[in-house]
Amino acid sequence: MHPVFKIVFGIVLLTGLLTFFYFDWEFLSKTSAQSVLSFSSSQGLKDKEIPDFPKINIGPFHNENPMPCTCQEADPANRYVPKDELDDLQNRRAEEFRQHQIRTGKENDVLILAPANTPLQYPIRGFRVTPMSKTLIPGLALQTRSRAVYKVSLRVQKGLLSVLDVQEGEQVDGQNEKNLSISSSNLQQLNGLLNRVTYTSTVYHIKTQDLAYFSFENHEVLFPIEIRRQSVPVLFDMGKDVNSQIIIADDSLNPEKVVGDNIEHYVMPPAQGWFAGRNLAVSQVTTKYFLWVDDDFVFLNETRIESFVNIMEAVPELDVVGGEVQGDQFFFKLEYEEGSSEEGGCITRFKHNHHAPLPGFDGCFFVDGVVNYFLGRTDAVRRVGFDPFLKRVAHTEFFLDGLGDLLVVTCNGHRIGHQKHSHTNKYHSFRHPPESDSQNKMTHHFFKNHLKCMQY
Repeated sequence: MHPVFKIVFGIVLLTGLLTFFYFDWEFLSKTSAQSVLSFSSSQGLKDKEIPDFPKINIGPFHNENPMPCTCQEADPANRYVPKDELDDLQNRRAEEFRQHQIRTGKENDVLILAPANTPLQYPIRGFRVTPMSKTLIPGLALQTRSRAVYKVSLRVQKGLLSVLDVQEGEQVDGQNEKNLSISSSNLQQLNGLLNRVTYTSTVYHIKTQDLAYFSFENHEVLFPIEIRRQSVPVLFDMGKDVNSQIIIADDSLNPEKVVGDNIEHYVMPPAQGWFAGRNLAVSQVTTKYFLWVDDDFVFLNETRIESFVNIMEAVPELDVVGGEVQGDQFFFKLEYEEGSSEEGGCITRFKHNHHAPLPGFDGCFFVDGVVNYFLGRTDAVRRVGFDPFLKRVAHTEFFLDGLGDLLVVTCNGHRIGHQKHSHTNKYHSFRHPPESDSQNKMTHHFFKNHLKCMQY
């Protein structure tokens, strides 16, 4: 039985270890088309005179790219939007992009320059605070030649500064305010006070940043304060034994009941498409990894799933490890230019291009996308997800959404076989959808991915 609109997602559950992900939709295309801070060591400066350099602009400089990107030979994505709808769509896209910049913390993506030399010591990276919780600022100190009075100042924007346990005779102005100044005739006493300076954010946000300005005479430095809510680890027990479980997401027009040991059969509304079924199937995975194959793939003697697992376990940063299907090791690299805020970015796909070798594993290379035979890290793939708008024409699109979030490699010699389809008239009509599907997809990417153009 081969109903045209049938999608079958099979998942073989290796308890605590691996899920085998098996799917079928006969008419689908299988493989379609910071900040920068630097500093100079201040060790040994106590007895040396620090020259007074002119004050320079140390930032922050926003990392914006106002220049439009070049589409070269690719058609502009907005070409496929009806002219009477284009202005309204672009206005909505601009507002969504603005909100995206806020949600992803883009306003905190700044470049900060440290002066060539400074008597001020400060944290240049890694100072993180819990929202609205008082935290000591580590590493603040002043090293300079003798003076009658030493005075330093700090100021922030999203929080309050204070010094703990101020004693009589210690000069601190601006307690629990955004601007704090500390002075003393004794350098050791001043540094003791700097060791007790705290920061408390006043705006609740789970992922944002403040900037602290720290100054002494004609010297001023700038350092970031990361405001982050601590996340809870989500771990998968690898277990000790191996069991099997099949999960079926079925969008047949006339679904038939599937029964058997360790089978879960989910009936979907008819013809919902490739990515909708994948979302359903992956949502039911309970293991650390799942193996992704098409229903027409054939397991060979040299098909070794455990080799994928060994690589992922040895390199925990990896999210996807791909192999080859019937000698076809389809993989690609994506080149993305952010472009201007008004026009959007440019994406170009380069087939059979990789970034660099995976250290320690001959024949494995970092890429941006792989063939439909791969091992995926369940939690990472879920975070990216599958766009249910894409029903028939979709493969690169999943990896495009995961660009910058998924660490992907392809490996030679990890083979699986392929059984060819018989091309019925109905199969052909879905396997090669009309041009209108591709045009609608480009309109979708124009808005969703804020793209000016995309070239395969």
